[in-house]
Amino acid sequence: MITPTAPGRALRRADFPTLIEALDYAAQGETGLNFHGLRGELAEALAYADLRAAARDLAGRLLATGLAPGDRIGLIAETDGDFARAFFACQYAGLIPAPLPLPAPLGGRANYIEQMARMLDAAAADALLGPLAMAAWVSDIAAVRPLRFAGGLADLPAPAGHALPEVGPDSPCYLQFSSGSTRFPTGVLVTHRALMANALAITRDGLQVRPEDRAFSWLPLYHDMGLVGFLLSPLTAQMSADLMPTGAFVRRPLLWLDLMGRNGSTISYSPTFGYELCARRAETASLEAYDLSRWRIAGLGGDMIRTKPLRDFAARFAAAGFDPRAYVASYGMAEATLALTMAPLGEGLATERLDVGRLERDGVAVSDAPSSRAREFARCGPPLPGHELQVRGERGEILPERRAGRVFARGPSLMSGYFQDPDATARALGADGWLDTGDIGYLSEGEIVLTGRNKDLIILNGRNIWPQDLEWTAEAEIAGLRSGDVAAFSVPADGEEAVIVLVQTRSSDTEIRQKLTVEVTDLLRQRHGVEAQVNLVGGHALPQTSSGKLSRSRAKADYLASLAEAEPA
Repeated sequence: MITPTAPGRALRRADFPTLIEALDYAAQGETGLNFHGLRGELAEALAYADLRAAARDLAGRLLATGLAPGDRIGLIAETDGDFARAFFACQYAGLIPAPLPLPAPLGGRANYIEQMARMLDAAAADALLGPLAMAAWVSDIAAVRPLRFAGGLADLPAPAGHALPEVGPDSPCYLQFSSGSTRFPTGVLVTHRALMANALAITRDGLQVRPEDRAFSWLPLYHDMGLVGFLLSPLTAQMSADLMPTGAFVRRPLLWLDLMGRNGSTISYSPTFGYELCARRAETASLEAYDLSRWRIAGLGGDMIRTKPLRDFAARFAAAGFDPRAYVASYGMAEATLALTMAPLGEGLATERLDVGRLERDGVAVSDAPSSRAREFARCGPPLPGHELQVRGERGEILPERRAGRVFARGPSLMSGYFQDPDATARALGADGWLDTGDIGYLSEGEIVLTGRNKDLIILNGRNIWPQDLEWTAEAEIAGLRSGDVAAFSVPADGEEAVIVLVQTRSSDTEIRQKLTVEVTDLLRQRHGVEAQVNLVGGHALPQTSSGKLSRSRAKADYLASLAEAEPA
């Protein structure tokens, strides 16, 4: 039986100095974590009281391996009770857990072992814990990257009488690898103070958590939105959370909505593609068994928000009780622990329809444009209390509202720096505490509107072209293409920039492939005035980040590497 929804004690919204004290308080009630299997079955109901007891016992066993407070330990983040126990055991032992991704589908064992070795090196890790089913993989990783301990929870020695250390607000809590950094891993060291500041802003101000709230997530626990948003934040507000593996969602997206209805969930988040996938699967499914009437916060985060798939989802699931006013757009990143902004509750998705041409040429957000190149952008809300945002121009000047530039952030949940990487820290974080987020956007009535990533921006003949515009146009208007099937970027060519567009296709038919190439080329020329070099790649060929988003930077790196390999020696 799942843990109850009501906390059973006076609700406290993350007003604790440390995560340990938050668990100590939550353990006095009856709520907890509920882990579901690949078919939706309840695999384990883990009350916070039981989590605390197990974590304290395991903390002594971790210290018995010879690890000392402050050491780093990699945790392969399976969505199960053992990951939660291991993560909180590290908290009580004063160790610094670094959540690590599971193997990617079709990624290959050798590639995964190499990736893990790089991430363990970046964390300067002394140990690795993994699930029982991956015991052989853990051994292979340890053979490549020697560790003081490598194994599962059952392999840990008996406690040796070590006293658990004092843990304070400024103690390190965990090491979070920023999204998309698996090739050149960059770790964000999050302190208890930063985590609790973000959890407070999320639960008290953003979500405005109520005693009757219950969270649900299929997001991976090695990503900040899964880890902080749906493991740690619910705990800090004594909220029960239901979790299912990301792989279960990918195989059966509607299982997410089915379990939410059965468990009475009220809060859940997803990138746009999650809602889109559900809407597509529901086209031929009966919705009589689904009940989404209690879903009061349907959060949006983790990628650029696309409005059409969200409208399609709302229309498809209206019969199941879904209220589009539940949509809550958010903005954040691992460098800020998780959230920087959240849109007002109960108002649904607020958008602005802009002239993309004016945005590209002049950096000015002109609304209600009649241009055929107009596109909707989502408002992601004002900064959470205690946090600030600025939009700056090329010379560092602060820009007025509705002028697009680089987004800078400051606040109590921001990192103090990247782990053991002072050069990367100096590039991102100013001495005054302002973080260069790397995002491009503008402010509108105090709310942030994101338009792209600076590193992805295509500059062509003085125009600033957002690759998302090219990708979304092709995916929306060419039959057979889905979200994530197109990657656009630029590469140097004869002293200029050439626009490269990679398109996934599942067909091997020559005629179909030629037709697709011509369709994409002509569409981008007519709609965006861009002469693109369109290359077709196989299904599942475009790389993704750990959170399931398209990794444009990796796609570009892979493309350039393939060109280098093709050059004659």
